[in-house]
Amino acid sequence: MAILLPQPRRVTTGPGALGVSLAQRPAISIGRGLRAQGYRLAITPLGVRIEAGDEAGAVYGKMTLRQLARQFPREIPSCEIEDWPDFPVRGVMLDISRDKVPTMETLFSLVDDLAEWKINHLELYTEHTFAYRNHRVVWAEASPMTAEEIRQLDVYCHERFIELVPNQQSFGHFERWLKHPRYQHLGFVGRARLQPGRGSPGGSPSHNLDPANPQCIELLKELYSELLPNFTSRKFNVDCDETYGIEGTVYLDFLLKIHELVRHHGRTMQFWGDIVLKHPELVEKLPRDAVVLEWGYEAGHPFDEHGAMLKRAGLTFYVCPGTSSWNSITGRTENCLANLRNAAANGLKHGAAGFLNTDWGDKGHWQYLPFSYLGLAAGAALSWCSESNSSRDFIDALDVHVFRDSAQVMGRLAYDLGNAYLYTGCPVQNATALFQRLFSPEPPEISEKDLRDTADYIWDVLAPLPRARMRRSDAAVVLREFSQAARLLLAACRPSLADGRCIREEHEGCWLARNRPGGLRDSLGKIRLKVA
Repeated sequence: MAILLPQPRRVTTGPGALGVSLAQRPAISIGRGLRAQGYRLAITPLGVRIEAGDEAGAVYGKMTLRQLARQFPREIPSCEIEDWPDFPVRGVMLDISRDKVPTMETLFSLVDDLAEWKINHLELYTEHTFAYRNHRVVWAEASPMTAEEIRQLDVYCHERFIELVPNQQSFGHFERWLKHPRYQHLGFVGRARLQPGRGSPGGSPSHNLDPANPQCIELLKELYSELLPNFTSRKFNVDCDETYGIEGTVYLDFLLKIHELVRHHGRTMQFWGDIVLKHPELVEKLPRDAVVLEWGYEAGHPFDEHGAMLKRAGLTFYVCPGTSSWNSITGRTENCLANLRNAAANGLKHGAAGFLNTDWGDKGHWQYLPFSYLGLAAGAALSWCSESNSSRDFIDALDVHVFRDSAQVMGRLAYDLGNAYLYTGCPVQNATALFQRLFSPEPPEISEKDLRDTADYIWDVLAPLPRARMRRSDAAVVLREFSQAARLLLAACRPSLADGRCIREEHEGCWLARNRPGGLRDSLGKIRLKVA
């Protein structure tokens, strides 16, 4: 039972075994004094019984039973499992604005996985990828989510005890809007603000909304009024991160105006905490009913220091690590697991109300979805019970519960490809040197020996791929994605030998297998490989 995902905190095994099929319904009772979202699962020769503290706990007990049946397809050993979560909110934020917007089929499938892993909060990070009625020019090439699709996804999530939380960038990262002449006057460019249609100095679009321009709040008011009614959640992530160049007090004033808009809709505002944490004098002035999202994606991020600060201020906060998949092609396994463990341990230490695992898509979203599975599954496990999952590598669990690979190839392969970045001898922040060799105009220098060693490592890791035996409906797509990802890593080792045309064509094929066509052209335009 050691490969359950997430691993429960208390497991007591008993004598004998009992064959259980998913067709056999367990006896379920609710309200026996167990903790919220907690359950007690008992498998004995007399049958299967689930006692739960609430309906969510009953569902989680059934998810554990489902995993036991997968792990022991003939006989499930007699046992009793008592379990409950560390964090009441265990979330995933999926970036759908860095070119890649998943199809509904992809989103439904991911929600099914997240539900089995006991995730109960999902956000789709949105800059320009919701089809606002009056702003077609912003999303016309993006294949955006529509209001009807959001409502369908909301229902699908609700049925699986996942809260679909609205997300709309509301201050920084507004370049997808501000590049259009219609919106350029809303952009912040220091003390001088733009006039309609004139553009910013040097011809480059602004990054932030202008907090001194009242039209910006009017735009957000319009967007919120159209977006929020499609969600049943009473939470709302307004983002507001990385607003570089904005003074602290100016930032806070604009944030408070946004807070008033959110309160008008009867929602609880969530926002990224990076700016206010750089201005500790502002922390005490934050609204008490807001949720600070404390994010950081490196192994040594100061979740301890920042958590202590937020706790002293009496603020509700989530810890927000990440999958480390972006800017990497195949992930950064070692960094990912250390980052997730750091967030879980210090979130618990300082009383974080939630754990929000992020999966970004910077610079064209060139990582394929299966390279986020390790981080997503590990985040789900660590946010459920940090103690019983903190020392795991998750390889066996990936094989059984994620890739469903009876040959036990894919878990190890995903883990090891995600560590290819370690062999370059060139550490970088929030990325890998191999990724930067393909996408940065000033790539880092790596010695010829390290490039040869890295390429040899990649070939060795990839060798078992043909032996994989995945029982997934998308198994062929997964194999294609792993092959293409390895091709990209090898191209980074030897760009002069890479077939740029083949790589672009295969990226398009992998992209369209799970995602909408909007944004694909932009993604392809970010890679530096030449086409022969």
